[in-house]
Amino acid sequence: MDRSTLKKRKKKRSILKKIVLMFISMLIIIGSYFGFVAYKAYDAASSSFNQLERGSKSKLRAKEITVMEDPFSVLLMGIETYSSGGKGGRADSLIVATINPQSKSIKLLSIPRDSLVMVPNKGSQDKINHSYNYGGKESTIETVETLLNIPIDYYATVNFKGFKQIIDEIGGVDVNVPFDFWEKSDVGGKKLYFYEGPMHLDGEEALAYARMRKQDPRGDFGRNDRQKEIIEASVKEMVSVKNLLSLDDIAEHVGNNIETNLKISEGLGVQKAFIGFDTSNIEKLALKGTDAYYDNVYYFELDEIELENIKEQLQAHLNHTN
Repeated sequence: MDRSTLKKRKKKRSILKKIVLMFISMLIIIGSYFGFVAYKAYDAASSSFNQLERGSKSKLRAKEITVMEDPFSVLLMGIETYSSGGKGGRADSLIVATINPQSKSIKLLSIPRDSLVMVPNKGSQDKINHSYNYGGKESTIETVETLLNIPIDYYATVNFKGFKQIIDEIGGVDVNVPFDFWEKSDVGGKKLYFYEGPMHLDGEEALAYARMRKQDPRGDFGRNDRQKEIIEASVKEMVSVKNLLSLDDIAEHVGNNIETNLKISEGLGVQKAFIGFDTSNIEKLALKGTDAYYDNVYYFELDEIELENIKEQLQAHLNHTN
């Protein structure tokens, strides 16, 4: 073999080595980044964890449940603290989700915030969103358990600040506004305008869009549909390529503004149990009732027959008997 051929082979090997080294370096960098993101997400989930004073089991449960095996419930609470100066606050949005891993089905019930219910910690009836004033999340959870006669196994709270930060971090969300309206911002009271048709919303706008109800002819029911739209739009943005580089920042906002008693291992169990989940297996339930005024204060008075029907559906979905 002549020298010229040897030189060419050595040159090719050198180029190949450089390409392999570059490829390995890229893998290390990418692996390090996603390792860092995973750590941040784990750290955020850890800082979000907050066990209830009652412990890990509802008083309506005979024994603790296993999320990968047993049906369970989650209470989602949107907490508003601005009107109270950051103290106390109100449960501005309440959604109960019952989840059955066997049938891979979910039932969602949104509770109108003005619903007139018994608040155990107060010892009398009041609006359900005021239950948070009498003992925070513990009081609201007990109030919902009393109302529906089902165990609330897990909870998750998110405050307005966290909601806005997460929406801004993912670059906003796209929605389809059902009609023209305006709503005041949660800070400063300025008017934010929404026009029928497609709109791109930042965090402040998305919160106002999700909260508005007085100008909606469907009231709380219309508001619930808009909240679902915001959730779906948020999920779509979070999984987009452009937000991969922001996952650590998103995780930080989650850790700072969300509380839950769902452990990381349990969350992973839920994810595993619902691989291949069909969204058509989500059933939305609604409480019916009538408008009522007591001492010139508005309440939503629940229909007792319809309430019993909802209770039975949720209890059956949870395989729970009382």
